[in-house]
Amino acid sequence: MFDIRVRLGAVLYIDAVDRLLPSDGPVRLWVTGVRLVASRPPHDEWIWVEGVRLFPSGRRGPQAQILVHVSKLRERSIQ
Repeated sequence: MFDIRVRLGAVLYIDAVDRLLPSDGPVRLWVTGVRLVASRPPHDEWIWVEGVRLFPSGRRGPQAQILVHVSKLRERSIQ
């Protein structure tokens, strides 16, 4: 298993290129849950990040579940 630390309540900025199936561009997400994806092969580490989308105005948007590669969260994005 791998180690990823994403705190509940953190705000993540996730670029479209850093996630699977990026249909709507970058996302700011207020994290309410994190789930590991155990069915992937080693070295292909993904997590589901669940939370509330935040608009640039600061207004809350809909709930979302976004599949993000772990390496992208280690490099940046946690604010």
